[in-house]
Amino acid sequence: MPMRPKRTWSQRRRLADPIEEHAAFDKTESRIALAGHPLHAMMVTYPIALAFLTFGADALFWWTGDPFWPRVAVWTAGVGFVAGVFAGITGAVELLIVPGIRIRAPSWTHFILACTLLSVMGVNWGYRLPDAQAAVLPFGILISALGMGMTAVTGWHGGKLVFDYRIGTQRDHSD
Repeated sequence: MPMRPKRTWSQRRRLADPIEEHAAFDKTESRIALAGHPLHAMMVTYPIALAFLTFGADALFWWTGDPFWPRVAVWTAGVGFVAGVFAGITGAVELLIVPGIRIRAPSWTHFILACTLLSVMGVNWGYRLPDAQAAVLPFGILISALGMGMTAVTGWHGGKLVFDYRIGTQRDHSD
């Protein structure tokens, strides 16, 4: 079997990433935006905050025993899940219609993590609905901790998309 010919240094230097050479690579500006501000980036703040607040309400119930906190946790889990669904819809549409987002593997990683997170948030809310107080210990607080951890990881990946890959940002701010 013949071996590949050895390449010179200048030939190896010219090799490039085919993804970066794709015509759509730099087309990453958000299409679902208000006055140039991406809706997905604005909408994710609510489910992020509410995932952390659900864990906080569980921890406060564990610490104080006050039945007020499980009711708070039901509301934060429910509103966080519903807000997450709306944020997820805008993010999924952006992923599908903007070629520069769709072509990158980290975008799909963020998408899969976000879908998994939404599943955890939905389970967290549904688990609490029949009896909010009985649901907190031990499983409610564990589901909240899982949701909080997944929120951190998913948010970190989303932040990498914005800050490292400039996803959803405008190229020219003169508009």
